[in-house]
Amino acid sequence: MSTPLGPRASLTELISELESHLNTKAGGLPEELFLFLSRTTPLINVDLLIQDDSGRTLLTWRSDRFYGPGWHVPGGIIRYKETAAERIRIVAERELGAVVEFEAAPILVHESIHPDRRDRGHFISLLYKCRLASDLDPHRRYSPNAPAPDQWLWHESCPDTLVRVQRDYAAFIG
Repeated sequence: MSTPLGPRASLTELISELESHLNTKAGGLPEELFLFLSRTTPLINVDLLIQDDSGRTLLTWRSDRFYGPGWHVPGGIIRYKETAAERIRIVAERELGAVVEFEAAPILVHESIHPDRRDRGHFISLLYKCRLASDLDPHRRYSPNAPAPDQWLWHESCPDTLVRVQRDYAAFIG
């Protein structure tokens, strides 16, 4: 069990204390530690551009404290020692209840910096062209009467409510 550190603790002791809070079996970092790290290093994420034969784009509804409510290209932050391919598969399952196939290389690399944001202020986003290899989870279809995170909906064109950080993707949507 960890113990409180005094005001003269060395950096090595402080790092050791932080490491004592890691639980890799629980699926990642505690939120406070993740946000601290996001203040000191860029985060790398994958975004899944999924389109059907009619040219419609599959987007998910998001509403969080960093970006507010809006449509979003499904995506997620790559974890330590996780490949981009693994994160793509996890995002498809978690956000869509589906399996996707994808091209090996991203079709766009996009960097976004939010100079006034303390947490999660620098991202490098890898946009992958994907196609559905299974059906979507019908229970996650968007309901305008009860919008919830990770509900999906096909879009024929880029919605005005696309989250601001993904506006550079507008040319790819619809």
